[in-house]
Amino acid sequence: MKKFKTVIKVVVLIVFIIFVGIQFIPKTYNQGSEILPSDLTKTFAVPGDVQVILKTSCYDCHSNNTNYPWYNRIQPVSMFLEGHILDGKKELNFSEFGDYSKRRQKTKFSSIISQIRDDEMPLPSYTYIHWGSKLDLERKKKIT
Repeated sequence: MKKFKTVIKVVVLIVFIIFVGIQFIPKTYNQGSEILPSDLTKTFAVPGDVQVILKTSCYDCHSNNTNYPWYNRIQPVSMFLEGHILDGKKELNFSEFGDYSKRRQKTKFSSIISQIRDDEMPLPSYTYIHWGSKLDLERKKKIT
């Protein structure tokens, strides 16, 4: 029994050291200081209420400017969030939407509508923490 307690203490100490050590891994931030001319809201006449919905429910992962929560300062959470943001921007970046070809813009609009109707976006892992980002029927209708 004594040996088991010693092993547990060593494991806990190792986990603690690893946790503290990964805090020193540099964090990258997806934060721009301006709205680019290629932003969706600059390229198209997006109604104000739709802009608010997009910024609340989509822009954190699909633009060049993320509003980070306080817990983003903690690793490995920061790495997890940054992975989601990079994946989201690869698929769709509202900050660069105006630079897409007309064909790609049309495809992205169709994809946005489809994923919103099918409750695929925003991701459940995002809406679980960001309650205000969940799209109810009225918000879905406004966007689509």
